[in-house]
Amino acid sequence: MFNRVATRYDLANHVLSVGWDFLWRKRATEVVARWNPPCILDVATGSGDLALSLKHKLPASKVTGIDFSPDMLAVARRKGLRDAVVADALKLPLADQSFDAVTIAFGLRNMRDWAGALREMRRVLTQSGHLLVLDFSLPQNSSVRAAYRFYLHHILPRICAVLTREKTAYEYLAASIENFPNGRAMCDLIKANGFTNTTAPPLTAGIVTLYTAQARIV
Repeated sequence: MFNRVATRYDLANHVLSVGWDFLWRKRATEVVARWNPPCILDVATGSGDLALSLKHKLPASKVTGIDFSPDMLAVARRKGLRDAVVADALKLPLADQSFDAVTIAFGLRNMRDWAGALREMRRVLTQSGHLLVLDFSLPQNSSVRAAYRFYLHHILPRICAVLTREKTAYEYLAASIENFPNGRAMCDLIKANGFTNTTAPPLTAGIVTLYTAQARIV
């Protein structure tokens, strides 16, 4: 599916988020910049937007993007992401403790084994490395949550069909958000797979959460 929508993926993201995706990436980039990591791995980099934002903010850092979709990475390379690797996030072809920070934006939710992906991210992190996970969540406010669910299940799929020209491309999205752990549950999952010092500030009324954590020394 990601290969099929690759050329229209960015357009779909910008329209469906009403432009909020620019601000979410900006916030994530600012957090990583405070860590000032020399080597950054962006997992499920897709079309490379977060990786390129990080490279722009931290020009002295080496930023590597990794994704299982070759067509998505082709778009990322055309946009300027030089270090892009086709690989499965559950089996990263990378050495232990080879990165100072690992980021993943809107990708963990799509993986078949969240815990396994987190363990792989921990494996490639240095002992003092940091993790950032940016992904969708469900708002705590009941009214906002109800409106958001209506949008997810009834409006978003129709818009996606027009934007991507793939009628079924985003039908999975609402269910994936509903089933994805968020808030404390996600913090617990992160902690259980090699991390500590988790934070989970909600963004945009809680439709997105920005999780951070530090590698637990073993």
